[in-house]
Amino acid sequence: QHYFIQSNLSSEMYGGKGSYSTGCYWTSYATLLAFIAIGLYYLFTGRSGEYDVGWVLEHISPYTWACLGIAAAMFLSVLGAAWGMFVTGASIVGGGVKAPRIKTKNLVSVIFCEAVAIYGIIIAIILVQNINPGTQEGFYSPELYPKNVFNGYCLFFAGVLTGMCNLACGICVGIIGSGAALADAQNSELFVRILVIEIFGSAIGLFGVIVAVLLGNNKKVGGI
Repeated sequence: QHYFIQSNLSSEMYGGKGSYSTGCYWTSYATLLAFIAIGLYYLFTGRSGEYDVGWVLEHISPYTWACLGIAAAMFLSVLGAAWGMFVTGASIVGGGVKAPRIKTKNLVSVIFCEAVAIYGIIIAIILVQNINPGTQEGFYSPELYPKNVFNGYCLFFAGVLTGMCNLACGICVGIIGSGAALADAQNSELFVRILVIEIFGSAIGLFGVIVAVLLGNNKKVGGI
């Protein structure tokens, strides 16, 4: 009886009618169907040239790409740090009920998660230094506009690269920190061993930071 109850609960949570996953699937299908319908409308009305993704990307201002990259670096890094602190903090509080001694020692996991957000703000500060105001004549000149577009793309992907790496790093450190807290509550000798794994996990975010610094170095947008 317990097995059937658990199976029914699992089916309701993950595959039943009205579940979260079902809602995500239907939302994805509806979005894809909407894009197809819009594309067919432009195609059969003789306006297919207006439904051009490349044209849209080329006509977005490099300032927009640069600012989106900075926002992505900050948002995704903070999201990863918050996610990691949520996971490891819940385990520290729960494990501290049985073993109060772990609450202070395992705060190092929270510090590692917070460092992920610091990586993001460092890259955001570096990238924002490359955005300068410019005149319309100089910015859109045939000689400088392609360079501004290229630099805008570089700043955008530098920010996205940093954010995605830090998001993965924050989740990784949070899960390892959660395991470290629970293992420490059972056996204090396991803490140092798992801490070594956590240190290597926290280094993942540095890889994205290093490449983002190289990608966004001297990529100025505007200033003419």
